[in-house]
Amino acid sequence: MSTSTSGGKYETSTGTLYISKPYRSRSSKKLRALVTFAPRTSAFDSRNETSGTNEFRGFFSLFWVSIFIFAVQTYVKSFETSGMPLSLDFAAMFSRDAITLAWSDVLLVLTTGICVPFAIALKNNWIQYYWTGLLIQHILQTSILFSAIVWTFNRQWPWVQSGFLTLHSLVMIMKMHSYMTVNGHMQVTRAKAEALLAQLKERVEELTPGTSWDDAITLAQKTRLENERREDVAMGMSRTDSGTSTPGHGTPLPAEAGNPNATSSYVEASTASALRRRLAQVVASEPTQPNGSSHPLKQVHSAGSSAVDAEVPSTNGIAETSSASPPEPPSIDFIVPPRPPPPPHPLVHHPNQEIAARAEEYSEVLSDLRSTGPTEYYQWPDTITWKNFAMYQLTPSLVYELEYPRTTKIRPLYVFEKTVATFGTFALLYTVTDRFILPYTPAPGQSSFRSLLDLALPFMIAYLLLFYIIFECICNGFAELAYFADRQFYEDWWNSTSWDEFSRKWNKPVYTFLLRHVYAATILSSYHLSRTAAMLVTFALSAAAHELVMIIVTKKIRMYLFVMQLVQIPMILIGRLPAVKRNKTMGNIVFWLGLYAGFPLLCVAYVAH
Repeated sequence: MSTSTSGGKYETSTGTLYISKPYRSRSSKKLRALVTFAPRTSAFDSRNETSGTNEFRGFFSLFWVSIFIFAVQTYVKSFETSGMPLSLDFAAMFSRDAITLAWSDVLLVLTTGICVPFAIALKNNWIQYYWTGLLIQHILQTSILFSAIVWTFNRQWPWVQSGFLTLHSLVMIMKMHSYMTVNGHMQVTRAKAEALLAQLKERVEELTPGTSWDDAITLAQKTRLENERREDVAMGMSRTDSGTSTPGHGTPLPAEAGNPNATSSYVEASTASALRRRLAQVVASEPTQPNGSSHPLKQVHSAGSSAVDAEVPSTNGIAETSSASPPEPPSIDFIVPPRPPPPPHPLVHHPNQEIAARAEEYSEVLSDLRSTGPTEYYQWPDTITWKNFAMYQLTPSLVYELEYPRTTKIRPLYVFEKTVATFGTFALLYTVTDRFILPYTPAPGQSSFRSLLDLALPFMIAYLLLFYIIFECICNGFAELAYFADRQFYEDWWNSTSWDEFSRKWNKPVYTFLLRHVYAATILSSYHLSRTAAMLVTFALSAAAHELVMIIVTKKIRMYLFVMQLVQIPMILIGRLPAVKRNKTMGNIVFWLGLYAGFPLLCVAYVAH
């Protein structure tokens, strides 16, 4: 983020981020960023209408056909030379101690269930999140990660097993951190809401002597109805469909009275007002269309209510950048339809301005305890259940929300499709690794330049296949099982012109976690870091996690990957220069060259040195 503007907007290099009010909530000591979750499909999903109309979609088919022919050619050559399509040495290595690894992973997942008793303790105020709960949270996370690392060294697993368990441990810890942090913030917010409610009741007694709490609410409701009735009269009730004024009390002249443009029906003012407000709520909950235009309902509402141009604030947190609108859901019947949010506290309509202002503040804080929709608007702490946590664990997201956009059913054929694609793509990945990476792994004294040339293309193919397995097959499969409607686990990272754009797009779950719980937290919490300092902290933490995996996999402490990731920071700053940003084609070429060189360079560095 670079510059802040009014209205909760942040200008970035790729567009504008729109920040809703809870991003700067006054109800929590440690402010958190809200990340948008909306019904979306992944770019390579066969049901994505945008990808289906892409003029380059034939190249996707060309890629898979070429990979298939390449694999068959490899099997034939291997059979001619050794009598077997592939060597099973690599399979024997990564399947070693597989049962122990499976039970270790099950134990790791079950251990994260400690989060539920932790949240129950917060709910019942047995502990306070600041600072007892925060200390317990970090002790639990550190203990789980340390235990997993010690266990991998104790079992003396090869690099595949040790790398898998370490990566999964980091994923589980991130999910734990988000769950515990959000529930901790909710406890603090609830305490603030209870204090504000007590103050509101005191002010009602002081400012309206002799009036009970129920009487004050009744008076506020009557005031609201009177204001709405007065607003209806002042609005378009005195206009015909053609926009010309009519005499009387706002009722259009009937057609037979000589007004051919008027409607022949009459709608009561209170009924019309209710219908108009209902339409406004539906329009406010409708997503933006793929082409950036408003929903047709919003256009109708704007045309029919031109006298009022009220702006409805977003409740989705950080919206997509203006240059990339979310794609249309695959099927409108498959997504749970949105509902209007609950109304604020009735006293916001009280005729006493001070009471109304305090009620407005209370409603704003209370909304922080409620999910942002789009359907159920769950209230904390009702979400603290074992079922809720189990669904969160199944959901392919590292950011915990009280409510996610949901689908209405599980499609067995879709799960079958992703399962077959996972194993089929893994077979291709195994072929590339066994025939073109392991035999060319550099040895001490071997030419590094030759190793780079031999490994560059195989590593890139392996990277693309691994990306497809994780983010398109596995994430989509688990999302289907969890009724999770937001399938945007990646964006068009292949079009990146800089490394910061790549880091934002290629791994959306990790990016959103770092955005909320590292970058935004260090800026808006008690740390009060600058954006530059927050970016450095975020990059350093990410680099340290990647280096930890390399240390466990290679059993060496070399810090090569850590340094290479930190080098991206000056490269990002250079990429933001106007002279560099103007040539996007060159930026994309440089990005691909860097990615091509990075993987074999890391292999040579860690294996040979």
